[in-house]
Amino acid sequence: MKKILIIEESPLFRDYLGRKLAEYDIEVVHGVNGLDGMLKIRSEIPDLIIMDYFLTRKSALEVLQEKLRNPNTKNVPVIMMATKLGSKHIMELAKFGVRKVFTKPLKLDALLNTLSGLLGISVTIDPTPSIIEAHFNEEILFIEVAQGLNTEKIVLLKYKIKELMSLYSVPVPKVLLMLAGIELGDHFREKLDLLFRTVLEEAQENPQLIKVLSSSEKISDFLRNSKDYASIGVTDSLEKAMDDLIGLKPDTFAHDEIARERILSSSAPTGEGQESITMRFEGENSITKAMGALRGNALVAAVDDDMVIRTLISTVFQSAGWTIDQYEDGKAFVDSLGEKNYDLVFLDLMMPNMNGFQVLQELKTRGQEIPVIIFSALSKKETVLKAQEYGVRTYLRKPLKPETLLQKAAEVLGATF
Repeated sequence: MKKILIIEESPLFRDYLGRKLAEYDIEVVHGVNGLDGMLKIRSEIPDLIIMDYFLTRKSALEVLQEKLRNPNTKNVPVIMMATKLGSKHIMELAKFGVRKVFTKPLKLDALLNTLSGLLGISVTIDPTPSIIEAHFNEEILFIEVAQGLNTEKIVLLKYKIKELMSLYSVPVPKVLLMLAGIELGDHFREKLDLLFRTVLEEAQENPQLIKVLSSSEKISDFLRNSKDYASIGVTDSLEKAMDDLIGLKPDTFAHDEIARERILSSSAPTGEGQESITMRFEGENSITKAMGALRGNALVAAVDDDMVIRTLISTVFQSAGWTIDQYEDGKAFVDSLGEKNYDLVFLDLMMPNMNGFQVLQELKTRGQEIPVIIFSALSKKETVLKAQEYGVRTYLRKPLKPETLLQKAAEVLGATF
């Protein structure tokens, strides 16, 4: 059995990584700070060390120097994690046996792939395409699930919720779970059970303070027929979901003033911590993958009254072999729908004649399901959430960057082309 030492001061991160590695029959030893890690290196003689660069009691360099002095551990490979390191520091780490440096927040798939190579073990993760995002807006925890249900990411969500609740000082949040337009593949009931159980156990134990935004009959039936989840409200209207959440009277569930305050209070991030885990995987954010996924003969509509934006979209995607049709308002685009079948639409929300929301409503009325990426100079959360009612999962704020356009298009379409 392989043995890995994790030297990390965040108990949340240690617990998450330790449990994940234990799934692969790996013995995991924990070091809670630099000094403890130094002692564990000496006593445990691990096969691999995963450690944070920023430690207390002993610095990372002191720990590495001690490892190098011991003939039993000097050749033990090290994976380093840090929020940000310059090239000078990275070069310095190489002489201590540091094989890889990962930037926090950590991407799980990248770490597991590195472990597989260093230890010669077989590591697999759920391949289901999925995007899960979680964030706070005042006292409400928004969780968005797009594309599909991925077991690894649902497990990861458990730790992400704990991390966010600590960072934002919201101990008892209300929860809006957005499940618009996801593909329910094999074993979806088991995965839905894991998702809702995670939310109930980690964020909000009262199902009446959890709302689901979805138009899926399968999801509605699953919740309705479940003893544990039947009280969770499901709607395809964002306004109703938000009204239900904000309009709930906390004293219906809380029995003293302190509990009411904790449910209703909102606060900004404390600034004393940082996010150590990202919900994105390595491949999902790379420009290389984006360009590879977008190769092919796709037909795309760029709908914006700003000629500069339309030209930018055309320039970026024509290099991938795409055909770009430009429209300066929503009406012109809608009028073309009977003649053309678009693979993707870039849609501005604020336009004359027919705005972006009117276009989305027209698509919904016609029953045309075309992947849409919306963008606007506005960044109001209500605007983004309203677009999600129409199944739109991706929003970009102006000004637009070429690399961001590529990444988002790859996320929406995957590797279809």
